[in-house]
Amino acid sequence: MPPVQTTATIRRITPVGAYHHLVLDAPGVTGVRPGHFGALAIGGRDSATLLRRAFSIHRTDPAKGTVEFVFAEAGRGTRALAAHRPGDTVDLIAPLGTPFPLPAGPVSAVLVAGGYGSAPMFGLAEEIRARGGRVAFVLGAATEDRLFGVERAEALAEHVYVVTDDGSAGRRGRVTDPLREAITAIGATEVHSCGPMGMLRAVTEIATAAGAASHTAVEEVMACGIGICMSCVLPVTGSDGVTRFLRSCTSGPVFDGSAVRWEQVATLPPDLEGAGAMTPKEARR
Repeated sequence: MPPVQTTATIRRITPVGAYHHLVLDAPGVTGVRPGHFGALAIGGRDSATLLRRAFSIHRTDPAKGTVEFVFAEAGRGTRALAAHRPGDTVDLIAPLGTPFPLPAGPVSAVLVAGGYGSAPMFGLAEEIRARGGRVAFVLGAATEDRLFGVERAEALAEHVYVVTDDGSAGRRGRVTDPLREAITAIGATEVHSCGPMGMLRAVTEIATAAGAASHTAVEEVMACGIGICMSCVLPVTGSDGVTRFLRSCTSGPVFDGSAVRWEQVATLPPDLEGAGAMTPKEARR
């Protein structure tokens, strides 16, 4: 279904650890799949906060007409959103982007998330299980309060690996530490991940080395969310071997991790289609 722009009413906004769980009444939003995102206008018509904020869709309930998000207070826009109350309205465009690919039949997949990057993963796990597949989770965060959905993951999978930087929950370390173990545990042929770009690069390297496909939901700043502004482009190599800039908001946010030129994100690769010949120094400018 194409995205719609609608005035959504806040049903609930509640704290969950270090984050906020936002539930919107938005019955016009349909056809959401795991990995889709929504773009929220925060401050209304007279606000100086002009740009929308993009968030992965946590889940939807078509029967109730609700759309749910999980977000962190990271700046002026998200602080303003957190100050909203039930009954307030926000302008929403959803569903946007390219979601995670869903298998036609049973597969085994490891779902890896950093912080509230786990928000779209539970719906993805349900879809994979509904097709007869198996899932394992690797959930990581800096501290225990920045984990999201551990109990939900444990209800969906036998193998759940929890990692925190400070060891306040689960193992001490990074999400990449138990990833090989998780892949082996269920014989995973796919790894789906959502979180910071450095994490996605490392996850892709481990998945590829293990012979598993890597599907990554990138976290790029999206000024418009609908493919106009070109602020969220990434260098991605196509099946023809040519590298092009693709927009995270339309071609992504889910990409084949093995096709993303992670080491050249935020640069202009000299062999990029249309870039012309330039020196490495020029490409970094």
